Amino acid sequence: MDDGDTRVGVDIGGTFTDLVTIADGVVDVTKTPSTPATPEQAVINGLEKLHEQQGLQFGDVGFLAHGTTVATNAVLEGEWADTALVTTEGFRDALEIGRQARPDIYDFQAEKPTPVVERHRRYTVSERLDERGQVRTELDEDEVRALADELADAGVDSVAISLLFSFENDAHERRVAELLEAEGLDASYSLSSSVLPEIREYERTLTTSLNASLKPVMDRYIGNLESRIDDAGISAELKIMQSNGGIITADAAREQPVNTLLSGPAAGVQGATYVAGLAGIDDLVTMDMGGTSCDVSLVQGGDPLVATDVEVGDYPVNVPMIDIHTVGAGGGSIAWIDEGGALRVGPKSAGADPGPISYGRGGQRPTITDAHLLLGRLNPESFLSGELDVEVADVHQVFEEELADPLGVSVEEAAQGVLNVANANMERALRVVSVERGYDPRDFGLVAFGGAGPLHAATLAAELDIPKVVVPRTAGVLSALGLLISDILYDYSASRVRKWTEVAAGELQDEFDEFVATGRERLDAEELPAEQMQFERSVDLRYVGQSFELSVPVPTGELDADAKETIKDRFHEKHRQRYGHAYEDEPIELVTMRTRARGVVETPDLRPADAGGSVEDAIAETREVRFDERSHDTRVYDRERLPTGASFEGPAIVEGEESTVVMRPDQRAEIDEYGSLMVEVNQ
Repeated sequence: MDDGDTRVGVDIGGTFTDLVTIADGVVDVTKTPSTPATPEQAVINGLEKLHEQQGLQFGDVGFLAHGTTVATNAVLEGEWADTALVTTEGFRDALEIGRQARPDIYDFQAEKPTPVVERHRRYTVSERLDERGQVRTELDEDEVRALADELADAGVDSVAISLLFSFENDAHERRVAELLEAEGLDASYSLSSSVLPEIREYERTLTTSLNASLKPVMDRYIGNLESRIDDAGISAELKIMQSNGGIITADAAREQPVNTLLSGPAAGVQGATYVAGLAGIDDLVTMDMGGTSCDVSLVQGGDPLVATDVEVGDYPVNVPMIDIHTVGAGGGSIAWIDEGGALRVGPKSAGADPGPISYGRGGQRPTITDAHLLLGRLNPESFLSGELDVEVADVHQVFEEELADPLGVSVEEAAQGVLNVANANMERALRVVSVERGYDPRDFGLVAFGGAGPLHAATLAAELDIPKVVVPRTAGVLSALGLLISDILYDYSASRVRKWTEVAAGELQDEFDEFVATGRERLDAEELPAEQMQFERSVDLRYVGQSFELSVPVPTGELDADAKETIKDRFHEKHRQRYGHAYEDEPIELVTMRTRARGVVETPDLRPADAGGSVEDAIAETREVRFDERSHDTRVYDRERLPTGASFEGPAIVEGEESTVVMRPDQRAEIDEYGSLMVEVNQ
């Protein structure tokens, strides 16, 4: 690489850690095995690998962004800090009570998830605000001072403070934190008025408690990573991907780690949206299949769908997140026979260590990747650039003993069965984000990425009548690329439950101005010029008496009576679009005001150098590949040698450096100017 400002994106997955660098318009990629026990080690391993293989100079790195699963894994595994919750007297058990929804409505023994903070770590203080933030009962400061000693004796690492109606008035929450700190309590603090200043006691308290429990975990991880990066000679400030699809500083991630729960998957959706947009596709379904799971999401009009009620593990987290649905189907997902004699796949995965049998690292259980190898879709001699020791005979023997013989079928039929079951799981996930939400898959493209996504995409698209599949040139590391094209984003919100007729336009304007000022201060600190700053305003509205609301964009410019009327009309229209009806004579109410501060980044030119030559020059070999019940003589193409504009018919296998594309018979593909493989599914 030449000297200059090099941009680096690093995404840690369950099996591999992916790295992408962009310097002087040149894109380089690499993968290295993840190190779950010490995730930061995989980042350093990948950077050193880039240095050795592609000549990355650490001193030239001017931008370093990271997608992390540290917070996600902590929630899924329940491995978080010892946390205390301080709340208003009488509301100690909000976390325990939750909502009336049960995991299984017909199961009287169904248990709710374990509260993030156990009851013996939940404390109350005397104070009370009304629903408009007016003080009904003053905060008992002596009680808070006494509580500091109790918390110190308990040895808690972090404190969540969630008082009633603090989204209207944060004075009591701030004062509790001040008093606890003044008394010398050595802990980190999370205030609901900062983490989630919105209505709904359970969700607000839960999200704040999760943030508090994750702060020491994320602080430790980021600290270790920054130290290792600094030791390597990289001076660029570390950036972290949020769940909403935007980049923030490492310090901001330390302060609100709950915003990083879908960090890696969100980067993938951003990368897929960008690449699909280059191909002229604004409505798409994204499919990110790695080693342990498959993440799917829907993008409409070039904007990923964002939700504020996403469940992570057993917990509903109400911060803005790209709406991603996950199933336990990845290349390392283990195939097994259940007690009833049925073939099952996942959710348990062989992960990075030992991985599938075909990785040659001691794996002994049959996986999806191994099934592809047996059916001829992966070439043992070039599998993952030839870095891994693949023994086909070992794979064949395990499939025969564990699957084929118990099922009474051939090894090839067992391998095809593994893929059929895995595809059925992923097809259901794709239907969840499309059909079940009122979208017709025939109106969307499918962007497949991750190390395993391109192996399955053409089959899944055919089943769902999706007309086109896009496989980006950097499909195997697209989440890492997404880190380099994502904007800087900071979200601000506050609930103000009022009848719409009682809300003055000037009051709305003042609130939004305050959000914009805070966002501008954040973006200024990142040295962004004013022309790269954007501020997007919206309000959550509902009909009076409804339980949930819809988010409606606010017109640009100064708010006045006409703007309020426009917002009202937009709400009715959105309600009609979502539910098929609207009640234009019914009163509506404001619930929450939102502002997104966006720092627009300059995106790189991803056009690769034309490989030249012809399609025939890219044919590496012809080998027998099984599709469903039949084997076909199938051409295998070297993706790096396919020229721009090349087109060819299926069946075909396209082998790239970090992913393999499987095209079925009767499908056709073309290489676009950005190196993306465009598959026409049902000709």
